[in-house]
Amino acid sequence: MKKSTIALIIVAVIAIVWGISVYNGLVSKDEGVSKAWANVETQYQRRADLIPNLVNTVKGYAQHEENTFKEITEARAKVSSIQIDPTNLTEEELQRFQAAQGEITSALGKLIAVAENYPELKANESFQELQTQLEGTENRIQKSRAEFNEVVQEYNVAVRRFPANIVAGIGGFDKKANFKADEGSEKAPEVQF
Repeated sequence: MKKSTIALIIVAVIAIVWGISVYNGLVSKDEGVSKAWANVETQYQRRADLIPNLVNTVKGYAQHEENTFKEITEARAKVSSIQIDPTNLTEEELQRFQAAQGEITSALGKLIAVAENYPELKANESFQELQTQLEGTENRIQKSRAEFNEVVQEYNVAVRRFPANIVAGIGGFDKKANFKADEGSEKAPEVQF
């Protein structure tokens, strides 16, 4: 064989091996995004599971706060109806999901405010335990969201970086959306005494 043919074969083999290596790396990063999203969903599910217990505990003390209970139930139902997985992780879908989660956070804030009006409820051991679990869950949600954003950033950089972006385009690896701050969160809450 001619030297040029051998050189061409060597270059082709190197290109194929490189392409396979890059593709497999992108698959691993894509799976990392899926895993991180599952962790976020797990924490949101934990919160959704705690809500009925918290509401029922407060209901026993504050029966005339029916609007707050209804708002929480509706927000929880709305969150449950939104189905997102890593394959449809677009900006729009993530914003819709985040807005629904914001509604539930707001409703829970109102529930905690209602509880402040009932000293005997605040002293109730079950309520205190549920509130502690909910606070811990909120912290876990924030941590999971931050970890998700880190994994998505790593994936997005890999998908966009040259020359891996060529393999990403051929393999169908698209940029993923990440969590952003809630609308209006750039403004500090006004505190009045």
